[in-house]
Amino acid sequence: MKKGNSFYCNNVVYKPWGYEYVIYNNANRLAITFLKINPGHKTSLHCHPKKKTGFIILSGKAQVQIGIYKENNRNYGPLSRLVFRPGLFHSIKANSKKDLYALEFETPFIKKDLVRFKDDYGRQSKRYEGKKFAKKIESDFIKFKKPKIGKRQKYNFKNLEISLEVRKNLKNLVSRDDKTTSAILDGKIIDDKGQNVISYGEIIKTSTLRILSDVFKIKKPLTILRVEKKK
Repeated sequence: MKKGNSFYCNNVVYKPWGYEYVIYNNANRLAITFLKINPGHKTSLHCHPKKKTGFIILSGKAQVQIGIYKENNRNYGPLSRLVFRPGLFHSIKANSKKDLYALEFETPFIKKDLVRFKDDYGRQSKRYEGKKFAKKIESDFIKFKKPKIGKRQKYNFKNLEISLEVRKNLKNLVSRDDKTTSAILDGKIIDDKGQNVISYGEIIKTSTLRILSDVFKIKKPLTILRVEKKK
């Protein structure tokens, strides 16, 4: 693992808008960051030149600006999915009186891959926060463990259940009308010519994943993160 990435796997980074920390990583290929954004605050309008990023909203209301124009705003609630290509500017605001919590997926894992365009806290020309803004992760912070085949890891967060599992096939995963959200952390689905249909770093409706698996095949066991409301 890259030296800089290793540091961020063990520390919480405090921001003017809240905090974030790496809750899971798959070497340098993929990382999941847990974000807490305070009410009325927002991230800088920024992009990542080298990595694709995606989000699953866990709690609160997110106002997301996509691109550099202010009118390109839209609100998203819990279980919403967002994916941004490399180089696409975006900003996320906690647009209610409650904290906003989200999972951010970055592919590949390059924590310092950041360009800020605008920032409410004067950080436009500054790089990603370093040791001055970081503290060791405390024991009560959730950290996802890498699952093994046949053993599903489960975590509770507010009214949600977050699970991680490794699957060789997707039989009996969910029904076609399932409302849950999934992210691929490792593995891939390919067509009969060996071309990638979906791979790690993708965020998708779990029911869509099931439908794709009926047509295409899993080349390597899929590590899947799934978020659903508690029953």
